[in-house]
Amino acid sequence: MARAKDAIRILIVEDHLVVRAGLRMLIENSPRMEVVGMAGNRSEALAMATAKMPDLILLDLDLGNENGLEFLADLQKAARNARVLVLTGMRDVEAHRQAARLGAMGVVLKEHAADLLKAIEKVHSGEVWLDRSTMARMLHEMTQGNQKEVDLETYKIATLTYREREVITLIGEGLKNKEIAGRLFIGETTVTHHLSSIFSKLDVSDRLQLAIYAFNHKLVEMPR
Repeated sequence: MARAKDAIRILIVEDHLVVRAGLRMLIENSPRMEVVGMAGNRSEALAMATAKMPDLILLDLDLGNENGLEFLADLQKAARNARVLVLTGMRDVEAHRQAARLGAMGVVLKEHAADLLKAIEKVHSGEVWLDRSTMARMLHEMTQGNQKEVDLETYKIATLTYREREVITLIGEGLKNKEIAGRLFIGETTVTHHLSSIFSKLDVSDRLQLAIYAFNHKLVEMPR
């Protein structure tokens, strides 16, 4: 099948060979998506993320003797522009929350794999994805008096990618788009796209509001 020029480049991190093969077959049924690598453990995943620089990493949390949560942040550092979508059989809401806090943009339960392609599209575009049952469980816990109150701002910040955090840091230093592009070795258009995504995630409307938000939430240090 011919791939679109702007096909989403995906790295699958899953320890079961049969599941990996099935995921690849499902994903590559879409001309908008391409599997650029598959890994079964931490070392393979980090090496593949560095070598392939995928747009999106599909990560299972249960990798036999390893837990995907333990190296989720390292994956994002290895592939700085990649967004992470968790695909898991674990129904542990706290694990899902922790994945979000570490930077995952969404969670799809394996039993709802039919939603996977849609979830990939949404997460790649910068949206957060939680399937209905996961959202329902999280909302249920949020309404229970004996549960800790969920910090909405912490969750919003957790959805930022590593690259978006870099852009925010440079905004805090007072750099313009052209200067940010030069510092990060990316195009000005890419900087604009990152800012648009950041504004949407943090519910701010301009650079000034972003800078104030970043200072208030300690994403950047106050200028001396």
